[in-house]
Amino acid sequence: MQMEEIDLQQLVFREEVRPGDIDIVRDIVESTGFFNDYEIPVSTELVEERLIKGDESIYYFLFADYKGKTLAYSCFGPIACTRSSYDLFWIVTHDEARGKGIGKVLLAKTEEKIKQMGGSLIVVETSSLEHYLPTRQYYVRCGYDKAAQIPDFYDEGDDKVIYIKKV
Repeated sequence: MQMEEIDLQQLVFREEVRPGDIDIVRDIVESTGFFNDYEIPVSTELVEERLIKGDESIYYFLFADYKGKTLAYSCFGPIACTRSSYDLFWIVTHDEARGKGIGKVLLAKTEEKIKQMGGSLIVVETSSLEHYLPTRQYYVRCGYDKAAQIPDFYDEGDDKVIYIKKV
């Protein structure tokens, strides 16, 4: 089912993590076709940790809901042993809703939240594989600078590419 036009003004953002978000996050991540089978459980484990630990969890979430359906989410948290740096662990839009501007709005809201929490630097990592080129271009379009590239990090020929942005 391909979604029609989305009025970005009608997106509702929530920080509260609900038990049903475990399945929602799995569905969103699986829909993209970007992630390996071993990465998908990691996305849901972070939701589970937030549900179990609550405010003691280092994982924070922002969900983008539209007409009662969650279309995208981000997961972020402070980087240990830093004063104000944050990792953006995940930002994923359901495949049905990709290309409609939701991810860009969600990223801006996530950056605002990190700044409200005292963050001043956001660190993002992604793969150098060809099918991640749109992801890397997305970060550049959203004002992130490429800070480093670690050869063969994930696998032979699959570098880790690190982007940063001051907020």
